[in-house]
Amino acid sequence: MEQQSSRFQNRPRRPAVPVTDPTGKLPPRDTDLEEAVLGALMIEKDAYMNVCDILTPESFYDPANQKIYEAVSQLGLSQRPIDMLTVVEQLRANGSLEEVGGPLKITQLTSNIYSAANVEYHAKIVAQKYLARRLISYATNIETKAFDEGNDIDDLLQEAEALLFDISQNQIKREVTQIDPVINQAIEQIQNAANSSSGLSGLQTGYTDLDRMTSGWQNSDLIIIAARPAMGKTAFVLSMAKEMTVTYSIPVAIFTLEMANVQLVKRLLSNVASLEGEKIKSGQLSNEEWDRLNACLKNIYSAPLYLDETPGLSITELRTKARRLVREHGVKMIMIDYLQLMNAGGLKLGSREQEVSTISRSLKALAKELNIPIIALSQLNRSTETREDKRPVLSDLRESGAIEQDADIVCFIHRPEYYTKSGEDAQGNDIRGLAELIVAKHRSGAVGDVKLRFVSKYAKFENWQEGYNAVRNAIGDAGESKKMEFQSKMNSASLGGGEPSVASKFSTGGTNFSFASDPLPGADPNPDIMPDSPSDTVPF
Repeated sequence: MEQQSSRFQNRPRRPAVPVTDPTGKLPPRDTDLEEAVLGALMIEKDAYMNVCDILTPESFYDPANQKIYEAVSQLGLSQRPIDMLTVVEQLRANGSLEEVGGPLKITQLTSNIYSAANVEYHAKIVAQKYLARRLISYATNIETKAFDEGNDIDDLLQEAEALLFDISQNQIKREVTQIDPVINQAIEQIQNAANSSSGLSGLQTGYTDLDRMTSGWQNSDLIIIAARPAMGKTAFVLSMAKEMTVTYSIPVAIFTLEMANVQLVKRLLSNVASLEGEKIKSGQLSNEEWDRLNACLKNIYSAPLYLDETPGLSITELRTKARRLVREHGVKMIMIDYLQLMNAGGLKLGSREQEVSTISRSLKALAKELNIPIIALSQLNRSTETREDKRPVLSDLRESGAIEQDADIVCFIHRPEYYTKSGEDAQGNDIRGLAELIVAKHRSGAVGDVKLRFVSKYAKFENWQEGYNAVRNAIGDAGESKKMEFQSKMNSASLGGGEPSVASKFSTGGTNFSFASDPLPGADPNPDIMPDSPSDTVPF
């Protein structure tokens, strides 16, 4: 290597540090390069800034060099000058000056270096040799455990994956980019959104109000959807996955840690064919329902929806499978049900909170690496149950505040009718079937509430306005051929400017509906449509 020839003139090559690995071989190392880096750091004031994100004290093979670099790092982090004298003083303060060879050793390091021009290149070589030593150490450790038949092979595989994942994550570094190519990329995305029929820059979900607020799910975003049990988290992502894969042909992968694949598909069939979940489970379907199911199956077959039911999925397993799904099947989005059932895969962490923080941080890193949105469901703690106001807030996220920090978007699912017996809110409004998707955090956009309709018997979420339009269309098409009974009454409540609105009831097909007629001036243009009985949810 010609670059190194001048720095070792008239200097005998020092013997290698007599340390071997368990196989008896000397590990990869170059102590001369280590000393060249240390000498350069003490003769060039800005050299440390060029290598501080490449090297750590453990990167050096020689223990004495580790201590010297540790002293250099302490000076650099405290923004003090780094030279021969200050390093000697720092080593003396650390109590390690004599261990490294005293002031004479530091003098020798600087006297044999004439330039710091190649310090970054040399530092990268030192770092690569340290990485090789780590791989050898981990591989040797795994090999030793693999020979021990008392070890569980599945646990050993997870440990190996976790160690390799830890190494690879530490190696991911992006270079600084001048703004011009980034501007071109941004303009291209804006033009694509302008030319899109949906007008969205991200992935379309089928929920129009949500898409309007987020402009679709954006690449590299980590989206957390959280709720208390029985709010319908799984039903929501399944409804969304159905819309994205069947309606828009967007490849989606679902990792279901809580539910078997067959159970998930049964819920999907109930959703698509508008068949009650209990009937799907029991198989007690009428001929008409069998026909409806068979007619809907053609829409699901060949859909780009990929399922994985691995229980206790580790972040390393997810990363491996996600890469394969993106590479082989062109998957555009990943959903995880749910985050708290994942594990860190062999990483030794002090607490469950630290483990969840690691998982959350790794999911965000994976979304950026694959450049796709990742949706992770999350549980909420019980604090909502103790409050009079049951609407979730960010502090209700369970087990770790890092989830809120790492996520680009945090949404809560809230169904107020779950907490009432009358089906009405405090103002007397009918809230049966109402589901609110609360966008509580949006790193690059607005926050707010999105109204959805939850059809419990089909475990299905729909756009709020769809049910309203379905009833209005049914009324318009009925004419004289359909028997509909209307009972009109004046609403005692005042709307907008104080004028009353007209509310009506009708029945068709054995189901009773209530709706508000065309609003009077000043009235709400989007009146609620709800079934007369809470037990008979409208199957819109």
